[in-house]
Amino acid sequence: MLTDISNQLADAAAVAARSVVQVQGRRRPASGVVYAKGVVVTTIQALGGEDGLRVRGEDGNVSDAELAGWDPTTSLAVLKAQALAAPPIAVAKDTARVGHFALAIARSWSNGVTASAGIVSIIGGPLPTGRRRAIHEVIRTTAPMHDGFAGGAFVDTTGALVGITTASTIRGLGVVIPSAIAWKAAQDLLEHGRMKRGYIGIAGQPARLPDGQHGTDDRRKALLVVGVTEEGPAAQAGVIVGDVIVALDGHPISAPEDLLDLLAGDRVGKPAQLHLLRGGSPIDLSVTVGERPAR
Repeated sequence: MLTDISNQLADAAAVAARSVVQVQGRRRPASGVVYAKGVVVTTIQALGGEDGLRVRGEDGNVSDAELAGWDPTTSLAVLKAQALAAPPIAVAKDTARVGHFALAIARSWSNGVTASAGIVSIIGGPLPTGRRRAIHEVIRTTAPMHDGFAGGAFVDTTGALVGITTASTIRGLGVVIPSAIAWKAAQDLLEHGRMKRGYIGIAGQPARLPDGQHGTDDRRKALLVVGVTEEGPAAQAGVIVGDVIVALDGHPISAPEDLLDLLAGDRVGKPAQLHLLRGGSPIDLSVTVGERPAR
């Protein structure tokens, strides 16, 4: 039985390794995962800059690469390497669960396959990654990893992608960005060269709700609107200074960060329901989420 398990893990590593490449952008190479033909997802930590980037596949061939874009929230970067022959990795169909066995796959400095085994220990979030930035879900694993694993693949026992490994740890557990989040970031970066960020055009500050307006969930804080962008989405929806935003599409809001986290890129151009208090009376307004202007 142990031999069968061992062979299955080795087979999974071999399957994934075909789509894991070495990223050469700094003195010590890191790893990347093939998203599509000639397209590699890695982490920004693997890059020393935007120039002189190269990727090296399993066949040993080195291809020049260019940075298509990177996402400051996840620290993921997308590289284009037209001459790269490595195949795209398959994404796991089943959702990762705590207790699942998994492998971290990377490329060593010599381009050899490096593997590390562990279990999915924790799935949770959000994980703050900067001022007003957070990854809404991350995987933490017992699989030990070093810097060379940054940008590598975290795969299930069939070799299908569960997430992108990082060089970060939280309380001794390696941090993995789930494949759904990583692939969404890659899609946006390829389309726009950056992540789309939603906005409704208000400035707000936390405010305590009056007694009697805490709602069924005993919510005590909301977001007081102190500014409305002229001709912005909120202004067009009828939001005015002094309104108190209680929720967006049913999700409670008690601070500006809550609103920012909810305005993810896939909300841009879509309607959302704002639940407000105006003069103490509840009202609902429909707002079409806009795209945050580039600074």
